[in-house]
Amino acid sequence: MRRKLIVGSRGSKLAMIQTESVVAKIREANPDLEFSINKIVTKGDRSRRTQLDRMPVIGVFVKEIEEALLDGRIDVAVHSLKDVPTDIPHELCLRAVTERLDPRDVLVSRTDRLDDIPPGSKIGTGSLRRTVQLARYRPDLEACSIRGNIDTRLRKVFSGEVDGVILAAAAISRLECEDKISEYLPMESFLPAVGQGALVLEARLDDEEVAGLISPINNLPTWQSITAERTFLSALGGGCRAPIAALGIVANTTLKLKGMVADVSGKNILYDSEEGSATLPEEIGARLAQKMLIMGASEFIAEVRSR
Repeated sequence: MRRKLIVGSRGSKLAMIQTESVVAKIREANPDLEFSINKIVTKGDRSRRTQLDRMPVIGVFVKEIEEALLDGRIDVAVHSLKDVPTDIPHELCLRAVTERLDPRDVLVSRTDRLDDIPPGSKIGTGSLRRTVQLARYRPDLEACSIRGNIDTRLRKVFSGEVDGVILAAAAISRLECEDKISEYLPMESFLPAVGQGALVLEARLDDEEVAGLISPINNLPTWQSITAERTFLSALGGGCRAPIAALGIVANTTLKLKGMVADVSGKNILYDSEEGSATLPEEIGARLAQKMLIMGASEFIAEVRSR
């Protein structure tokens, strides 16, 4: 019987808070188990000046952690699910997700809500998805590429380098910085990234013992929601770089999935939804993807690939 679990994580302040929260849940289910956390530096952590959508590979925040799983240095990895590509090594699998926090985007600015920020103001974001949705909502604002941890981005707002930043509500909540939020952005105009707000545990496919240790913490409604979202993303063939968004919400036994695909300018943007039984999340995700491909999403995705 395994007596210790080695958990892999990025080493940032936010990543460690997330990982420690997951470890606490696993410990609650396995009180006799010992834990150690292995901090791993990823390509995304090292390459802070390059826009994420311009990096030559996807999965820049998970690849090195997956390599540690594959060579046995760690037993399980904790990721922000939005960072995990839909294609993962065939020797690995996603085993569990914790209950999702607020999936919305938020604005942090020195003074104003998004509707009231003066024209020409600079809004920082490292996300093409956020950039195109901002361009549609407020075409008179300037989206500025911004990288770095949450504290760095907040400093750039309050030092005046940018007039505001768009961030994930879940990240702000985990860092206990909710007092910095100027506005929770409306879902109708700012649909979140696939998996946003959820933490996922990845392990080796053949390690049934680890699967047994971590499966009790899986949150089923979140699992159903993110399965539909990731199926939608995979069926579109968009990877993690295209301006694609999706959010699944489970109510009773029904799963409703909303999706968005845009071109890189934000001038052409598609929204649609699909719903069905929460027990069939893959089917719902595939149906929505097919609808949006018929609507012209494939042209938008091809445009991003050619950049």
